[in-house]
Amino acid sequence: MVRVLLDTNIIIHREAGSLPRNDIGELFYWLDKLRYTKCVHPLTEQEISGHGDPVVVQSFRIKLQSYECLRTTAPDTIEIADIKATGDRTSNDINDSTLLNELAQKRVDFFITEDRNIHRKAVGIGLGSFVFTIDSFLEKVNAENPSLVDYGVLSVKKDYFGNLDINDSFFDSFREDYPGFCAWFNTKSNEEAYFCVDQENNVMAFLYLKVENENENYQDIVPPLLPNKRLKIGTFKVVSNGVKLGERFIKIIFDNAIKFNVDEIYVTLFDNDDNKLRLFELLTDWGFTKHGIKSSHGSLELVLVRKCSESSHYESCKPRFTYPFIKQNCSKWIVPIYPSYHTELFPDSLLSTESAGEYSESSPNRNAISKVYISRSINRDLRPGDAIVFYRTKEGGPAWYTSVTTTVGVVQSVTHDIVDLDHFIKLCRKRSVFSDAELKGFWDYQPRNRPFVVNFLYLYSLPKRLNLKALTELGVLVEPPRGFEPLTDASFEKLLGESSVDRSLIVNQTAVC
Repeated sequence: MVRVLLDTNIIIHREAGSLPRNDIGELFYWLDKLRYTKCVHPLTEQEISGHGDPVVVQSFRIKLQSYECLRTTAPDTIEIADIKATGDRTSNDINDSTLLNELAQKRVDFFITEDRNIHRKAVGIGLGSFVFTIDSFLEKVNAENPSLVDYGVLSVKKDYFGNLDINDSFFDSFREDYPGFCAWFNTKSNEEAYFCVDQENNVMAFLYLKVENENENYQDIVPPLLPNKRLKIGTFKVVSNGVKLGERFIKIIFDNAIKFNVDEIYVTLFDNDDNKLRLFELLTDWGFTKHGIKSSHGSLELVLVRKCSESSHYESCKPRFTYPFIKQNCSKWIVPIYPSYHTELFPDSLLSTESAGEYSESSPNRNAISKVYISRSINRDLRPGDAIVFYRTKEGGPAWYTSVTTTVGVVQSVTHDIVDLDHFIKLCRKRSVFSDAELKGFWDYQPRNRPFVVNFLYLYSLPKRLNLKALTELGVLVEPPRGFEPLTDASFEKLLGESSVDRSLIVNQTAVC
């Protein structure tokens, strides 16, 4: 259990009935959320007891019962004794050193104070990294505990458990499988989950994710999972509805795995009906493998695990099993995509000039990770595992400023020998932005130069978009791409660097395919 000592003024700010600083509330929110023990020193009790109003004193004494009060004062370390003897000039200075001594003696793990003098003392004796201001502590916990990835488009939403109707029939299967599910659900009212509803507001999909650290107890799993940082798929269900919601939620899982920098993802599930078997197949399609069995309320659940670190799965030649990573030694390509098709295919790559409301309805091509690009490019020698950068062509102004790189994908397969129109439509249906009639138009447009189909995995929306001007000045492009144009390793590296791409997604691994 992490123990945090709070300076007297922080306690007073918190319990005085008014909050001079808004971040006091956020501080206590995080302390409670992380289940840190909030500690106060006997000197704090002593200082509060010296208040002239006995009503105020009694009120504070009652409120202090919600903290862990240190009942003794630690003997001074040599360093603290030296500070008191040579540096402290007032009784307040000595009291500050006494508080800091609790950290020096390792009776607490952190010390939060706004007193700059205490911070200087801490740095002087090598404890500066354990003493925080409110702001620096909030910066620390937010960095270590990022919020779930948010999505501004599609019918998938992120909201609190408490805003969902637990009586929706969608949750019946959970109630049947897990005694006490409703009580558990209610305890999560302040936590967030992903969900999707149809036009009648019925829940169609639900996903709850939880980050677990190396201290998690896995004794109910046989064989037990070894200590590691993991993303647990706590609750996951998708109603089959033909719009690729399952893949959409798979991408959400991987997006969060990358954001939280976990080593593994795991899930436990029953296999007692068709819907759960479909979920099992969906997960195994993306590299989840059977690990063992978990005992759950007298029944047994399967435990599936997916490695998600830089040292796993890269020997595989299946892009789904290496998703969401790119091998550094692959070929790299850049290809244009028209604005009218761009956000239909890449909803997470929505531009700031576009309205999220226009892309709120669910559709297969938006939800799928595995997508289709139709091309008549001269360059056709793409291979599975190759990286693709998508270049959104100009709109509303010169290409120099309005055309931008937005998205990175990984080639899954390339189909050249397309037999006929029916074969072409089957390859593209539900994974491209085109209707069957539009696909027929593409097929018939140039009979002597039939299109080929690149099936790719939608990997990553670039945090920073580079326009043609920037790409030219960087030497990445000489002119706008007309089809699949090769990128040199150096150009690809420049593009990624200037686009602020998470470098952990690019791995220096090889595979013999």
